[in-house]
Amino acid sequence: MAQVRYIVHDVDASVAFYTTHLGFELEQQFGPAMAILVRNDLRLWVAGPGASASRPMPDGAQPEPGGWGRFVLTVDDLESFVATLRDSGVSFKNDVVTGPGGRQILCEDPSGNVIELFEPNRG
Repeated sequence: MAQVRYIVHDVDASVAFYTTHLGFELEQQFGPAMAILVRNDLRLWVAGPGASASRPMPDGAQPEPGGWGRFVLTVDDLESFVATLRDSGVSFKNDVVTGPGGRQILCEDPSGNVIELFEPNRG
């Protein structure tokens, strides 16, 4: 099982986003500081401002949400999945693009963390 940690602004909002829109299940929550969500073989840790992972580094750098690092969720019907998310108000960074392995689009969680939605080529 892969584990990914995202720094988020609001743990409750993140839990609601991932469980409502992307099919994750809440495994455990530690108050407003952190939650662990699971989808298939992916365990996602969302760490809020009160989590130890959000503390400044020795050089003063502050962990924060956003950036271009991301995990990929494979979907069967990208067009339909994207339409449902758009109807629910989910934000996207781009439009669907096609590459050699399939099609993809990038959506954002409430804190601006990126999730790639990917539909592989058939055949």
